[in-house]
Amino acid sequence: MTFPAPPLRVAVAGLGFGRKVIVPALRATASTTVTALWHPDRQKVTAAAQAEEVQGFCEFSALLDSDHVDAVVIATPPMVRADLARQAMEAGKPVFLEKPVALSAAEARQLRIQALQNQLVCGVDFEYRAVPLFQQLAGLVQQGVLGQPWLVKLDWLMGSRADPGRPWSWYARRDQGGGVVGALGVHAFDLLAWLFGPVVSVQAKLSTAITARPDPASGWLRNCDAEDVALIQLTFARGAVAQVNLSSVTRNGRGMWLELYGSDAQVVLGSSNQKDYVHGFTLQVARHGGPLETRAEETTHGFARPWSDGRIAPVSRLLDEWAAAVGEGRPMVPGLAEGLASQVVADAVRKASATAMAVEIA
Repeated sequence: MTFPAPPLRVAVAGLGFGRKVIVPALRATASTTVTALWHPDRQKVTAAAQAEEVQGFCEFSALLDSDHVDAVVIATPPMVRADLARQAMEAGKPVFLEKPVALSAAEARQLRIQALQNQLVCGVDFEYRAVPLFQQLAGLVQQGVLGQPWLVKLDWLMGSRADPGRPWSWYARRDQGGGVVGALGVHAFDLLAWLFGPVVSVQAKLSTAITARPDPASGWLRNCDAEDVALIQLTFARGAVAQVNLSSVTRNGRGMWLELYGSDAQVVLGSSNQKDYVHGFTLQVARHGGPLETRAEETTHGFARPWSDGRIAPVSRLLDEWAAAVGEGRPMVPGLAEGLASQVVADAVRKASATAMAVEIA
């Protein structure tokens, strides 16, 4: 298969996260360039394309037929993600997907099979793998600093949806991929699998604290059935156990805090910054029962420049790796294998909550 010479000419599907983060992230690396935007609303995509000085498409098939598009980033809401990825791969385009990559593990598995059959390089935006202190933490775990991992505790308690007056959207619908498991959980499952290996058993309790929100058009209340609180227990093949608490409705929530307890050490990585979920993290290590001591960020993992939106730097780092993988014709990590693994855990979480029973993962 022939791969395009750099820079990779990339189209972006989606004008929310796609325009706020993906477009500047693509422009931040010399290996990629933005050539087109897609959105089903002609007026919106025309205005956005003019502002970004690229082509705009409201027909996805027309975008895929363009001679100026080598690959596609899909940063749409979850309910259309898998279908757009399928169409792009049918057209021979490598894709980079926001997560969750699909609404179910079955959909994600089909995407992975299609990518393998068509020999296409597909990346997934699990950006915490590209954040400096998280990379440093992974190094500590790989070096065996913890000794035998005993307990993992992840609190990800955000307040972005704590106001009942926040308007209803697809996020409130379970069948459209809404809810805290899709928004935060898939990140958490990938992060923990990256650190500790595959999950083999899941127990969970999901709940919806805010059960109705005002419709943005009519003002009438509409039902919400997507979970905004999730209490999850994961067991890993290597024996460690994780307690994961997720919420999008915790006023004054503590942010994201990951605590690792092992036979030789305690490691704490966390941030209370709810405005920027990349900047503001600290890493602390306590060895053999001693006090927690802060570890400085190692320059080998640092970013070349700061951004007002902290998401841009790690996303740009992943996009650069994706473009390199496309050019070299090799797999991308994180890719659809990791996207599928995370979705398998997400599906198991929902099943465990619905049945009030532990779910084993083969």
